[in-house]
Amino acid sequence: MSANSPKRRKHDHPSQNVDIDDELGTDYESSVSGNDAELIASSGNGSANGNMVPNTVQSPKGLRPRTKPMPTKDMYNSDMFQIQLNELLVEVRLNYEKLTTRVEKTLRKLKQTIESIPARAPQPIYEASLSLQKDTGIAVPWPDSGPTPDLKYSVAFAKPDGINVVGSFVLKTSVQHECPTTIDMAVTMPSILFQEKDYLNYRYFHKRAYYLACMASAIDADPDCKVHVQYEYQNESPLQPVLLISPALSVGDEDFSYSKCRIRIISAVNSSVFEIGKTLPWKNCVRSKPSDSLSASPTLSTSVYNATLRAESCVASYLKLLHGVKAKADGFTSACILGHVWLRQRGFGTGLLNGGFGGFEIACMIALLLQSGGPKGRPLLSGGYSSSQIFKAILQFLASSNLMKTPLILGGGDSYDQKAFKMGTPVLFDSIRGLNILYKMSPWSYKKLQHEARTSLELLNSTLPDRFGPTFISKVNDALYGYDTVIQFPIATFPKSKSNTNNETDRLLHHCTTLYTALSTGLGDRVRLIYPKVSVCAPWTIKQSSPKLSEMQDILIGFLLDPNEAGRAVDRGPPAEDKKAAAAFQKFWGEKAELRRFQDGSILESLIWTEKGQSRSILQQIVFYITNRHFDVEAANGLRFIADDFDHLLPGNRASSTAPLASFQPSMEAFEALAKQIRELEGLPLQIRQVSASCADLRYSSILPNTQGMIHGPQQPMDVTVQFEGSNRWPEDITAIQMTKIAFSLKLGELLEEAVPSLTTRVGLENQSPSQNLLNSSFLDILPPGQPAFRLRIHHELELSLLSRRLKDKSLDPHSREAAASAIAAHKSTFIHLPAHTQALTMLCTRFPALSPSIRLLKHWCASHLLLGHLSEPLIELLAIHPFTKPYPYTPPASPRAAFLRTLAFIARWDWRDEPLLVSLGTTIPPSEIDAITTRFDAWRHIDPALNRVALFAASTLDPSGIAWTERSPSKLVAARLASLAQAATALVKAHGAALDARALFVSSLADYDFVLHIHPKVLGRAPKTAKPVFKNLPAPEAGDRALVGYEPVRWFVEELERVYGAHVVFFCNASVQDVVAGLWSPLAEERAWKVGLGYSSVPMGERGVKGEGEGEGGAVVGINKAGILNDIARLGGDMIARIDVKGKS
Repeated sequence: MSANSPKRRKHDHPSQNVDIDDELGTDYESSVSGNDAELIASSGNGSANGNMVPNTVQSPKGLRPRTKPMPTKDMYNSDMFQIQLNELLVEVRLNYEKLTTRVEKTLRKLKQTIESIPARAPQPIYEASLSLQKDTGIAVPWPDSGPTPDLKYSVAFAKPDGINVVGSFVLKTSVQHECPTTIDMAVTMPSILFQEKDYLNYRYFHKRAYYLACMASAIDADPDCKVHVQYEYQNESPLQPVLLISPALSVGDEDFSYSKCRIRIISAVNSSVFEIGKTLPWKNCVRSKPSDSLSASPTLSTSVYNATLRAESCVASYLKLLHGVKAKADGFTSACILGHVWLRQRGFGTGLLNGGFGGFEIACMIALLLQSGGPKGRPLLSGGYSSSQIFKAILQFLASSNLMKTPLILGGGDSYDQKAFKMGTPVLFDSIRGLNILYKMSPWSYKKLQHEARTSLELLNSTLPDRFGPTFISKVNDALYGYDTVIQFPIATFPKSKSNTNNETDRLLHHCTTLYTALSTGLGDRVRLIYPKVSVCAPWTIKQSSPKLSEMQDILIGFLLDPNEAGRAVDRGPPAEDKKAAAAFQKFWGEKAELRRFQDGSILESLIWTEKGQSRSILQQIVFYITNRHFDVEAANGLRFIADDFDHLLPGNRASSTAPLASFQPSMEAFEALAKQIRELEGLPLQIRQVSASCADLRYSSILPNTQGMIHGPQQPMDVTVQFEGSNRWPEDITAIQMTKIAFSLKLGELLEEAVPSLTTRVGLENQSPSQNLLNSSFLDILPPGQPAFRLRIHHELELSLLSRRLKDKSLDPHSREAAASAIAAHKSTFIHLPAHTQALTMLCTRFPALSPSIRLLKHWCASHLLLGHLSEPLIELLAIHPFTKPYPYTPPASPRAAFLRTLAFIARWDWRDEPLLVSLGTTIPPSEIDAITTRFDAWRHIDPALNRVALFAASTLDPSGIAWTERSPSKLVAARLASLAQAATALVKAHGAALDARALFVSSLADYDFVLHIHPKVLGRAPKTAKPVFKNLPAPEAGDRALVGYEPVRWFVEELERVYGAHVVFFCNASVQDVVAGLWSPLAEERAWKVGLGYSSVPMGERGVKGEGEGEGGAVVGINKAGILNDIARLGGDMIARIDVKGKS
């Protein structure tokens, strides 16, 4: 729509009013006539800062449903998604009628009090402020250091031109929130108080502050108001202090107190007071030497100052704009609410320190784009769009537009030079009203907004089943979860600003700008996003002119890293021929910069970083160097990386940022060498078809790499499967196949020893009990000299066919068929699922550098809480993969800490009883497969409602059955404990925040267990580092003794305990350290009626009160013989057990 459109002029007419009497349900404005009744909408007030939310909800009047939905082929035709959106809109809307009833009396009284304030004659500003404070004790909230005696202009107070309730409460776009609902009351200051040049040098804002202090003194002195008055910064800008009215603690109005609302009294001025041309973004309105000459040629622009003044001049115009669009576009109101919720969940708000983009800004953006912004001045958005279509269109606009490089001028701004708007900040300029809607946004907040819009848009365009939750429900404003690295910068150590202002917000923004510029220059493409964040100033007493500086906290800076570049050891700068760029590079980096010649022949300025001999990662070294060089040593010493020590908690060496998989490389190379040797063997009856890895070491996910395990204790062999080519000479009997596999293992071992004389092999047997006659019965241990050991098993596909045939044989008894089903599951797990899982995870670990250390951290956490023995390693790996392949509402993490904490958060909120776990291992799960998995999950819950067989259902692209890693184990008890521990961990992270000690998450109390077995250190094979040979002619014993390969006495001991007592005792063991074994008595065996064949040792507990109530004779009651069973366990463990601690006994 062009600037000369009659409809546009109608919207801007100052005498046009919007009737909102129904907002208060009374004739609230009946006493005001003419221009005094002009409605005022604040620029960035109301719920735009995300502070207006009561606890009640009700659909607002006037929200008309769409009668003819726009046809579309995208996901918004999904019935479920639309139902979720409708439910969200109902839940977040306020009960306006109820709230209006409760605050009406207070609003009326405030209006009456302000209108009855006696006029104050003009006085010099310095004398007026002293007089006001002396007479009333109220301080004036000056926007700068305050007036000086040499200032000659005067200030005064006169009756306001208009008072009205404004903001999102009027537009009914407020949303519920945990904070009190904020209702804005705008007071239009009379034009007679201002002069033509009051836009210069804070003169308007000085007069505004004095006017506000006069209102504060009147309200505070009025005994009938019964409210508590404080100062607060509107939009977190010291230029805009406002009055915050809250219920008095003891004598306040009951309705106002029960409303859980607060009222902000904000200021405004008529749009005709200051010309638009005086406050354009590139103008300088704060002169170092005040001059009356309007032809002065300022060198620096004061864009934020100018826009703040302009925002106070056109508040009525924006209210009319939004009301007009609301009447024409049915989806406008709901789209504003959706946008407000989306922004709030991501930590955005209207304030300068909250990103500068909140509910007001997105509402104005939608309204303006519904009128212009498209080709040839046509609307970019259609008024016929539904709310969800408008929301997605706005995300598309934010994600695809770069308003920093290409400013967008709306409303027929052809007369403006676009180059004048390029000031390093985003520009969406409303030429009709002369305001840049995004004036409060910084470069970093705009880039974060773009990043969040791209991420959400990618999710909404995907085929994932849950797009609603990550978009609108999940909160993503926690720095420890949202960023890969977070640093804390103490403001006290920051060099003092040379500015003479007492404006703390300006100081903070200056510090943030300086840090952002230096860090973004130094880190370059290592980071995708840098976001400084400071806390918002709290309200303060009207007895002080400004808040206490101690209330401001440190600066937190979050980094989103590029995982492929963050650990880069060499930075290439400009070529030596580019003198100007080379000089700038040397100036920034100082002595660190050096000229180097590279292999391609280029001679470039460069930087070399290394982690060798350093306690810090390369990224940390760069940040410390930049801080030390461009600020000072004190600032660098005060710098702290928050919760970045997670990788140091891993046993052995910490994961390197440059090569996180380096510790596994020896094992991978040993496997590749073995596979090559096996394929080159001659003399085998059949050719080798495939050699597959199937252990955690060979998929980069073991807690302690095998090469380090050789030093710390008995070495555990790495599992490998070998498959021979098909042949009709294989026997068609399961037992005969097992004997044939033993023969193949013997032959394979002989040939390997012949090919590599220093290599030794040995054939071992497993699963030898009669109940395990259908399982694999043999393996071949391969012991290369000085390298990790391997345990090889032979895979033959005929076994699965024979087992399936046996399972279908209806002539077999149920026990035999159950054994066949168990054998099929074991066979698939060992020979099909595990090798495929290993191959997929290996590829994912190379794709996501942070995945391997995050898996190791999660396993270490499970082991620390004695859960690793109940959770299969592939299941833990699937949980750790989830934040990488389904990262929304985030992007895939690039640091182990972020990935680990997000995994814990997912486990904490996962409703595993009613929801399956779906994990993509590199490829997207198609919707048809998702439906099939969900159907299979529902069938399992119908078959096994007590969750005795399958508690957790974990499906993946390789295992759509969902039970390969969870059948029989973990039990629902362990699953519930896993969830509760994750919930406790996330609560700890939330409570401590930046002060989080990572070690606290890995500390587990043993007080919850009924008894604890402490294992003797000698059994664990941990020889002291200072061990010496007993006899000089004999070598010292080695921790990695080859004879002890695969020696796991604690695991075997726990398995034996579970076999004997597993029905009545649940055992927990740290499968990593194996230093304790804890137990819980089954509550079913605590007390019950006696009968023959209970299945466990029992002791009499007395008689039942009613004869014949139990199953036993005479009503005898027995309980499990705890002391006897513990004595049997001690006798079975022998010297392996150092001591036994029993709960309740010292």
